[in-house]
Amino acid sequence: MKIARNIVLVPLIMLFVSCQAKVKDKPLTENQLTEKTILSAEALQKYDTAYFASGCFWCVEAVFESVKGVKEVVSGYSGGKEQNPTYEQVAYGRTGHAEAVEVFYDSKIISFEELVQVFFGSHDPTTYNRQGPDRGAQYRSIAFFKNNSEEKAIRNYIEALEKEMVYDAPIITQVVAFEKFWKAEEYHQDFERNNPNQSYVRAVSVPRLNRFKANFKSFLKEDSH
Repeated sequence: MKIARNIVLVPLIMLFVSCQAKVKDKPLTENQLTEKTILSAEALQKYDTAYFASGCFWCVEAVFESVKGVKEVVSGYSGGKEQNPTYEQVAYGRTGHAEAVEVFYDSKIISFEELVQVFFGSHDPTTYNRQGPDRGAQYRSIAFFKNNSEEKAIRNYIEALEKEMVYDAPIITQVVAFEKFWKAEEYHQDFERNNPNQSYVRAVSVPRLNRFKANFKSFLKEDSH
């Protein structure tokens, strides 16, 4: 099994900047939106889906959007039992959900196993209920699986990472059967792309994306280099 040796560990920087500050952000205006090809729900149905949680979904969405074969990434909530969760509820730990992403991908270009490498290579899976400056169970590390094959792929990769002693601490990522994904409010979608000067984006999200790009160049789309 190929092991991604250049693991991106998110430093604990600028603790005064956190993902929870997002509740104060206002919905985007039409002039703030950047151009992006939007695929219809019908068009997306032909692609496979994968689900991950690894901290602020702004960061995670941006990472997966840069990966070849990924057609769309949606920010949302998963891992809990509550119906129709809102950002205010999830961000302040009032549900069992974590901030998560739904990844639509072309399996002819990139495999689920490779997406698992992207997941582990773009965050620190050894920190309990924490990612960078963000703390709380809503920012925990979760790799969701929809079938036995996906579960095996995740567990095999974790085993390989541990065998190679890639991390100095135990991997505590939850490996969870996927149940339901709830799409986040519209202003959270493509937030990093549409708000490059927002304080959290500049201090945490963009640096995290750039570290991933530097270490996983072979995984990137042509326009993401």
